Amino acid sequence: MPPVDSILAVIVAGLALSVTPGPSMLYVLSRSVAQGRAAGLASAIGLCLGGMLLAIATALGLAALFSVFEGLVVILRLAGSAYLAWLGIGMILEARSSARQDLRVQSVTDRSFLDIVRQGIWVELLNPKTVLFFALFLPPFIDPTLADPSGQGIRTQMFVLGILVPLTAIPSDLVVAWMGGKMSRILDRRRTLREVVAWIGGGVLIAIAINLQFEWLFV
Repeated sequence: MPPVDSILAVIVAGLALSVTPGPSMLYVLSRSVAQGRAAGLASAIGLCLGGMLLAIATALGLAALFSVFEGLVVILRLAGSAYLAWLGIGMILEARSSARQDLRVQSVTDRSFLDIVRQGIWVELLNPKTVLFFALFLPPFIDPTLADPSGQGIRTQMFVLGILVPLTAIPSDLVVAWMGGKMSRILDRRRTLREVVAWIGGGVLIAIAINLQFEWLFV
């Protein structure tokens, strides 16, 4: 199992990312506005399942690489921390411009509940940015001291932390699915709130990235 502090850090980072309006939130919003709360719920479930499958695949792949190239843990730890900081800085720099933009939902074709779930899974699986996110997001939270010759320690940590990422998005996605059109109107009217959320989320990611590096350097 990964250390408790790593679990908490991943949860906080995941929540910081999920509450900021982005492609996944707009996808759920489009479905809920066009086809109702059940469709929004189905899309949220699909995105979560797709994220979990991708997290598992990424975790197993990275764990296999770590077992062959031990130094890769340190390299990806540095790269992942830099990636977290880059995400945070990007959220802050784009906070004002993105807050001024209208949130436009996409027109969607009516589908059955299961069809929407399946579509959500594929939307997440086929997103190359999501693959990159998992590949760079997870390694900084891995404790290499828990590794063993079989690689099971690394695999377990990657698996648990990877599953947590899509799970942290569920609360915000469910709120968006439930509130539907009302949520889009609230987010469009309260643009200052959107900007503040982006600043807070970006600051949290930067703080986590810095903390990870200080722990790595001095522990």
